[in-house]
Amino acid sequence: MKKSFIFLVITLVLIACKTEVKTENKYEEDIETRDPSPIIEKNEDKIPTTSEAIAYTNGLENWSKVKEIKYTFNIDKDSTHYQRSWIWKPKSNIVTLITDEDTITYHRSKIDSISKKADQRFINDKYWLLAPFNLIWDADSFTSEHQVKAISPISKTEMQKLTIIYKNEGGYTPGDAYDFYFKGDFIIREWVFRKGNQLEPSLITSWENYENFNGIKIAKMHKRDQGEWSLYFTDIKVTTIQ
Repeated sequence: MKKSFIFLVITLVLIACKTEVKTENKYEEDIETRDPSPIIEKNEDKIPTTSEAIAYTNGLENWSKVKEIKYTFNIDKDSTHYQRSWIWKPKSNIVTLITDEDTITYHRSKIDSISKKADQRFINDKYWLLAPFNLIWDADSFTSEHQVKAISPISKTEMQKLTIIYKNEGGYTPGDAYDFYFKGDFIIREWVFRKGNQLEPSLITSWENYENFNGIKIAKMHKRDQGEWSLYFTDIKVTTIQ
């Protein structure tokens, strides 16, 4: 089965109890706040789209087995460090945010004024963690264009480029655009975030230090194209159904 999918990829021209939050931590690099994560079955009988190839290369077919995922989202900027930790149970859609100031647990179908602030951060951090999967989860929310040859913004090497532009409705930040850069293996190596689909990049980072967590492939490090800035994940644990 796996061999047939690899063959199809190659045939492409080559995505609730809660406690009050006492202190609001404004994170200036929040880029995406969208709704995750339906379970989508892989169709082995059709040629995958570029988005599907990227998502399944990163292990989307194993997502249905994920019972819980824990991770810490970190930012180092100049001499400042910021972090927040998450526990997400995707099958029950229960999320826990843990910061130095407080802890909040909520159900994503029951968002109020307090949990909404946490949820905006959860969707942002989850997008950094699992952006390849969002190419499938959000497929009805954006338009896309695939370029076979493009020059990547950081390494200045020839790669493929997938551009997605979110519709001007839905989510917390509608209208944003992303440019994903990858080679023939469909592993994202760099990306560009363009707020509101503006021409100039709002943020450019690498995707590196990939590790496999029970079948879910995650890029643990993202470095900005300039300045002392890095976004990375620690304490990642993916618990699956046995």
